[in-house]
Amino acid sequence: MSSKFETILILDFGGQYTQLIGRRIREANVYTEIVPFNTPLEKIEAMQPKGLVLSGGPASVYETDAPICDARIFKLDVPVLGICYGMQLIGKELGGRVEPASHREYGSRQIEAVQPSSLLNGIRRVWMSHGDRILEPPPDFDVTARTETTIAAMENPKRKIFGVQFHPEVTHTENGAGLLRRFVFDVCRCRGDWTIGSFIENSIDLIRKQVGDGRALCAISGGVDSTVAATLVSQAIGDRLVGVFVDTGLLRKNEFEKVLSMLQNNLHLNVRGVDASERFLNMLAGVSDPERKRKLIGNEFIRVFEDQAEKIGSVDFLVQGTLYPDVIESVSVKGPSQTIKSHHNVGGLPERMHLKLIEPLRELFKDEVRRVGLELGLPEDMVWRQPFPGPGLAVRIMGEITPEGVRMLQEADDILISEIKKAGLYRQIWQSFGVLLPVKSVGVMGDIRTYEHTLAIRAVHSNDGMTADWVRLPYDLMAVISNRIVNEVKGINRVVYDITSKPPATIEWE
Repeated sequence: MSSKFETILILDFGGQYTQLIGRRIREANVYTEIVPFNTPLEKIEAMQPKGLVLSGGPASVYETDAPICDARIFKLDVPVLGICYGMQLIGKELGGRVEPASHREYGSRQIEAVQPSSLLNGIRRVWMSHGDRILEPPPDFDVTARTETTIAAMENPKRKIFGVQFHPEVTHTENGAGLLRRFVFDVCRCRGDWTIGSFIENSIDLIRKQVGDGRALCAISGGVDSTVAATLVSQAIGDRLVGVFVDTGLLRKNEFEKVLSMLQNNLHLNVRGVDASERFLNMLAGVSDPERKRKLIGNEFIRVFEDQAEKIGSVDFLVQGTLYPDVIESVSVKGPSQTIKSHHNVGGLPERMHLKLIEPLRELFKDEVRRVGLELGLPEDMVWRQPFPGPGLAVRIMGEITPEGVRMLQEADDILISEIKKAGLYRQIWQSFGVLLPVKSVGVMGDIRTYEHTLAIRAVHSNDGMTADWVRLPYDLMAVISNRIVNEVKGINRVVYDITSKPPATIEWE
C-alpha cells in the first residue's frame, strides 16, 4: 500500500529496539519498512529507498554465523545510518577496526564531541547496549563522538554513511528522535508526506485497482482493526464488500449480539453473522498447545469464510485486519526478530487458500489504525476498544478449552472490564483482561472448603503492542475486582495479578 510514498528501509539484525526505529521515523510522517538483513540487493533497489538504517542486534560481527547484509548496499548512493551493531558492521565491512570490548557498555552514558556533526547536534546523554567496540574508523571516516572506551559516532558525509554506537530510538537518549529526523530530512531529503489522510487516499486507490470488478469478503471481529479495515475497503468498493462476523464460542460475554448490532445498525456495514461456536469448540476439544490452538483456529476461520464465500457466490478476495506487529512477530529468519507466536491472520493461514488476501492495515501500528478510524469517522467508543486476540478466549484459557472454562472466563472478564471502565481507566490502559489458569487451589467460602480455579489479571500500558509495561492499578480497585470475581463467578476462588512487562513476557499469555 506504500507505492506512492518515500520509504526509509530498516534492515533488521535482530535488535530489540528495531521496531522503535520505525516508529520514531513514522512519527516524522516518513514511511518506513522493516526487512530482514539478508534481503537481496535487487529487492532493496526495487523498493527505491530514500535511505537505509542498519539496526542493532545481539550478535558480534566476528561470530562465524554473524548476520551480514550485502556489502554492495554501501555503493548504492543511498544514505546509510548504522545503529549499534549496524555501526560495527559498517566499521568491519569498510575497513575499520572492531574488537570485543573489555566489558559490555550498557545503560545511560555521556558522550563527548570530537568534532562538529550536524547529525548529533549537541547530543550528550545516550543509551548504550553493546559488547563490541570500534577502535579505528574505516578510511575517510571522521570520528565525531567518543565515550571513555569506544567511538560513539562516526561519519563520512561525502558518501552519506553515518554510524552511532548508541540507540537514538529510545527515550533514554536525549533528543534521539531529533537525530533520526535530521537523518531522514537533512541527509535523505525526505518530504515527510506520509500522513493518515494520504494513507487512506492511497489505500482506497490501490484497493480499487486490486479488486477491479470483483467482490470481497471481510473477516470482522468487532475490534478496531477489522472494523477499520472493513470501513476502508467499503469506501473503496461499496456494496461489493460483504462482512462476516463469526461466533467462535470464544468471544467475550454477549459479544456476538452487541457487535453484530453495532456493525449493522450504527456503521451500516453489509455484515452477516455466523454462529460457528459448536464447530470451533468441538475442534479444540483436548487441545492444550498454544501454537496448535492458534493454527487450528486460523485454519478454521478461513474454512468458515470460504464456506460463506460459496454461499454468497463469486467472491475473489478476503479482507483481514492484519497489523504490522502481527507481521513482524510472525517472521523468523536467522538473525532478525524471532517468531514469538503465530497470529491467526499471518502464520495460521493454510498453505492453499481459495481467496486472495487484502490487508489494507498491514503496514500500520495500532495507534496509527486508531487515527485512520477517527479520520474515517468511526465512533470513538469503537476506535478506542482495547485489542482482543483473533483466537479469542482460546489463548486466555491455559490448557484445554471447555465450555465451563469459557463460561468462567467470560463472566470474570466482564466484571474486570466493567470495573475498569467505572474507575475511568479504560482509555488509559492498552489492554486489560483475565486469564484462566489450569491451577486449582484450596479456599474457604461460607465455612465450606473449596478447590477451584485461579484467575490471573493482566493490564498493560503500550503504544503499539511491541513493548508493554504492567499497569499499577489502584489497590482499592483491585480489591473490588477480586472480591466480585470470587463471589460472583462460580468455579474461581483465587485472583492473582501479572506484573511482568513485555519483554520478557508477551502481552497475551499464549
